[in-house]
Amino acid sequence: MPDRDEGAGSPLTRVSGAGVDEFEAYVRKLGYAGVQRFGQELLTGKASYDTAESSGLVPADYVVGTDDELQIALWGSVDADLRVMVDRSGRISIPRVGTIMVAGVRYGDLTEVISRRVGQVFRNYQISVSLGQIRSVRVYLTGYVKRPGVYTVGGLSSVVNALMRSGGPASAGSLRSIELRRGKDTITRYDLYDLLLKGDRSADRVVQNGDVIHVGPIGPQVALVGSVNRPAIFEMKPGEKVADIVAMAGGFTAVADRNRLAIERLDDRSKTRITQLSLPEDSAQAPGSGDVLRAFSAVEATQPVARQNKRVRIEGEVLKPGEYVLPPGVTTRMAVGLAGGLTPNAYVYGTELTRESVRVAQQQSYDRALRDMETEFARASATQRAISADEAATFEQRSTATSRLIEKLRQVRPTGRIVLQLEPDASTIPDLPIEDGDRVYVPARPTTVSVFGSVFNSGAFLLESGRTVGDVLNLAGGPTRGSDPGSTFVLRPNGSVLSQLQRSSFFGLVGGVTKIKAEPGDTVFVPEMMNKTTWTQDLKEWTQIMYQFGIGAAALKTLQN
Repeated sequence: MPDRDEGAGSPLTRVSGAGVDEFEAYVRKLGYAGVQRFGQELLTGKASYDTAESSGLVPADYVVGTDDELQIALWGSVDADLRVMVDRSGRISIPRVGTIMVAGVRYGDLTEVISRRVGQVFRNYQISVSLGQIRSVRVYLTGYVKRPGVYTVGGLSSVVNALMRSGGPASAGSLRSIELRRGKDTITRYDLYDLLLKGDRSADRVVQNGDVIHVGPIGPQVALVGSVNRPAIFEMKPGEKVADIVAMAGGFTAVADRNRLAIERLDDRSKTRITQLSLPEDSAQAPGSGDVLRAFSAVEATQPVARQNKRVRIEGEVLKPGEYVLPPGVTTRMAVGLAGGLTPNAYVYGTELTRESVRVAQQQSYDRALRDMETEFARASATQRAISADEAATFEQRSTATSRLIEKLRQVRPTGRIVLQLEPDASTIPDLPIEDGDRVYVPARPTTVSVFGSVFNSGAFLLESGRTVGDVLNLAGGPTRGSDPGSTFVLRPNGSVLSQLQRSSFFGLVGGVTKIKAEPGDTVFVPEMMNKTTWTQDLKEWTQIMYQFGIGAAALKTLQN
């Protein structure tokens, strides 16, 4: 049979199935993308196994054969430095000594064999024997390998080296049932998992000329996914249990739930489909071929609020401001008490309670409202028809102003503030349940009222006792000609909004917002005059924007600029 290096055109039967096998495709179809057969990176990695291992240390059990080169050094009563080749008869020739049979001799015994023959001729000498160039050998790769055939490899190549030259086991080939056959004898049975999991190469023997490396069919396969260190598809041997599969996967991750596993049994898919294993009680169960095990994270699922500790930040006018971890059941009033209570300068009416879950909900609603606003504006603009140049200019100006408003509104972000129904003279904050991540801020009592918008002199003004919102507006010079006084609103320190458009006696605004008493920390905003189309009146009044989406006073500056 002629040499067929790399298995090219080998008469040996080729095995199909070098790609992804059906079970791997099935696991990925279940939603576990990226899960592959354990050891796949060794078989398809970039490391090259093409170079014959001729530069490494020669093991003591290496068997000398034809075409090996020996380096022999003699000194003492005789001096010689020889490089000799093992001929086809298995012998070497040393001048004045003769031929010596070395083929079939272990490398560890080689020095003694040669020294014994030289000692028949010389006395009082020293000898050193080593291998120079090492012969190449031909091995046969058969069974379920990617590229079966005859391969020429270095004389120091092992089973793994030769196997990798063929591309490794095919998708239908086993990583755990690999045999090295020499004639009628099986020299070793090799399990690649010993190398992959333990770094054990004790069964990885050096090949000899004419050896056969045979890869058997793949055994039962089980997938382990989820919160383990190495999710993969594992090949099982008889007797291996759930605990062995978990160990192959490197164990659970640091945040895994170590008390349970879910198992989807292939045999029960038409009935129970998924069951749960309790650990460690069920760790001795033997999974079946095609089963899929899943480990769960212990931190992904949200625990019941009643059992959670809460991380809360208490700031402002409290004796011991800072971040606190509070037990379940603590309320806002209790949290302030744990922070040392209020200082004499605390302005309870202006207390801010901000919550992340509320902020997320506000942001989603706010974004949706802005999209609706743009849609209504586009629809209204599409139905307008100008019959003169003046009307066209008016429409263009109106369109520009509305677009500018929308862009300003996009720059504003809801704060997640919960409006506390507090009275201006309140001395204690409401007793509300605390959520994780809450922030409670109790400000100092302010002495000013802020005025923004279309007024002649925006800014903060000292508040004197008895002044109304109208008095404060007068301090700011009053509304400008381009303002919309009828839409004036007041953002109160407790987060509520009072608008000139409101007429409910509940707010005491029958006489208008300018008639109400100004409170320290109030923010008065006078919007610019805009076209009062139906969609701006019904969908987006200023009061709705400020009240429903938790827009704070700081955002008014953004809208003003």
